[in-house]
Amino acid sequence: MRYVVVQVILKEKMWGTGSGNLTELEKAINDQAAKGYRLHTITTASSGSKGIGGGDRIQATMVFESLG
Repeated sequence: MRYVVVQVILKEKMWGTGSGNLTELEKAINDQAAKGYRLHTITTASSGSKGIGGGDRIQATMVFESLG
């Protein structure tokens, strides 16, 4: 396979700014790097909120390219 597409859903913190789970994004990137892929493209999109206290969701879509 020459390219792999991975999506990760990040939940925003209830208070303040930034994502509360960037480690999930790092893990997805590192997992693909260990398989011989490099990050080619990343896009993000808001995927809505879960209501009061739920925090907004951000969808990160990443395309990885094979180094081999």
